[in-house]
Amino acid sequence: MSPDASPLPTSPRPERHGVNRLRPGTAGRDVDVAVIGAGHNGLVAAAYLAKAGYRVAVYEKRHMVGGAVATEELVPGYRFDIGGSAHILIRLTPVVEELELERYGLEYLDLDPLFFAPFEDGAGVYFHRDADRTAHEMELMFPGQGTGYRRFLDDWLPFARLVLELFSTVPGPLQMGRKMLLRRSGPDMRRALATISQPYGAVLDDYLSDERIIAPMVWMAAQSGPPPTEALTAPFLLWHPLYHEGGVARPKGGSGQLTQALAACIRDHGGEVHVNAPVRSVVVEGGRVVGLDVEGGPVSARCVLSACHALETLGRLLPEDHRPDSLGRMRTGNGFGAVLRLALDRPVEYPGHDGLASRTALQLLCRDRSQIAAAYGDYLRGRPASDPPLVAMTFSAVDETLAPPGHEVLWLWGQYFPRALAGAAWPDV
Repeated sequence: MSPDASPLPTSPRPERHGVNRLRPGTAGRDVDVAVIGAGHNGLVAAAYLAKAGYRVAVYEKRHMVGGAVATEELVPGYRFDIGGSAHILIRLTPVVEELELERYGLEYLDLDPLFFAPFEDGAGVYFHRDADRTAHEMELMFPGQGTGYRRFLDDWLPFARLVLELFSTVPGPLQMGRKMLLRRSGPDMRRALATISQPYGAVLDDYLSDERIIAPMVWMAAQSGPPPTEALTAPFLLWHPLYHEGGVARPKGGSGQLTQALAACIRDHGGEVHVNAPVRSVVVEGGRVVGLDVEGGPVSARCVLSACHALETLGRLLPEDHRPDSLGRMRTGNGFGAVLRLALDRPVEYPGHDGLASRTALQLLCRDRSQIAAAYGDYLRGRPASDPPLVAMTFSAVDETLAPPGHEVLWLWGQYFPRALAGAAWPDV
């Protein structure tokens, strides 16, 4: 939302360097950019703007920054993430390095193995950061499957890299297909375009035959939300090769250490981050956004950047006479997962498996694809899944700051769970 016809300058103004506090009224505005919401997306944007020399202020209604990327001591001595826990895609971007977040206390702990899938008979398969080691161990346990896994990685790593490359560009209609078709090197793009129209649950049948290998891979793809039977979802599985490139990591001290570091970066570059500061509305004058009405006083800004949900921004914060006509047609979905956070007095155990390795990895508890499909069927009927596949996470295996010595923090994430139930309410279930 830009209040001025002219764009923001592309280079910082020299006099802004070293500013420790925003001065209301400077250059006719309190700030250049006012950011609504201190989740990780808003903080990343604000940090880049502050580093470039713009006057930035972030406003967050909660008592702490982070949004869904926050960590709190919900039980005395046990620290739990509020939302996101495993950091994957950010490690494949330049964000951490460009913003020098390690200077502000961010320390990543790499998880290896990445994933562990235990079987009901006591066996199990590990997905290591090293793709060759993973394929070799699979081949020893399940002849033919390691070879198929390696072929899948080789076939789709170029595509996954292209998708990652596109993440760093401005999106546009049909941009992905156009770039894929015009690319002179890399994957067979015409084949890729045909494959991405498929459901992700069907992609691996060309490579693997053992459901014990297929199920955990499909279950990881299901973390994006749609079921494995939905068309045009294949890319959720086709970026699997990137796990071996970027790995899976955790900030020491909890996922919220990322957003704490971002907030520190913003402040260090002269920006402000305000908590307990709910935004009441976006201020519009003469058809242009000119600032925010924040609890505690108005803020004038050359630009407003909203890091809230589209419906929150357009349906509540924007004045009613400026809301788009399409607002009523927006779909928000009915949720799709639920999490259980447990403080344990002893570590989780998987009999027959190395305790540290199995607890370090994300533990993928999914028997087969039919379990995912059945859970989604319950969801469509407005019921909680009766037999949900789970992701178990025990990050205290690698981070002693999360639980007392000898104790464990356990997250159990399951799908599918509708937000609105058919004929019932969650407090009554």
